[in-house]
Amino acid sequence: MDNVGLMNYWIESAEDDFESMLVLYEKKRFTHSLFFGHLMIERLLKGLFAKQNPEQPHAPKSHNLLFLAKKCNLEMDNNKENILDHITKFNTEARYEDEKREFHRQCTKDFTTSQIEIIKEIQKWLKEKLTQP
Repeated sequence: MDNVGLMNYWIESAEDDFESMLVLYEKKRFTHSLFFGHLMIERLLKGLFAKQNPEQPHAPKSHNLLFLAKKCNLEMDNNKENILDHITKFNTEARYEDEKREFHRQCTKDFTTSQIEIIKEIQKWLKEKLTQP
């Protein structure tokens, strides 16, 4: 698959994850909703990496959003770096039993709602980057 095909694959996968995030939120499955929010951002970053690297379009196998963003050479202020680092935690905290219980308690409706809004802002930013020539 060439880099454009790979980029489109990641974008389409991210859209599926976005829809899953919203469905899980509506079902009050807040930890899982945020997990899919993380996954959506990860896939958009991997799509951006594919776009930027036609010769080697496969992104590093990492779930660390800040690491992936840096591999995409994204200009970020401290706030965006902190946000990406924070969203990365939704991956591990929703998956691993020792952290899952505490994360579940933290994921109230208000917390999850505010985090989804932040995730949507990052999604918009990355989509803009993906559509720029």
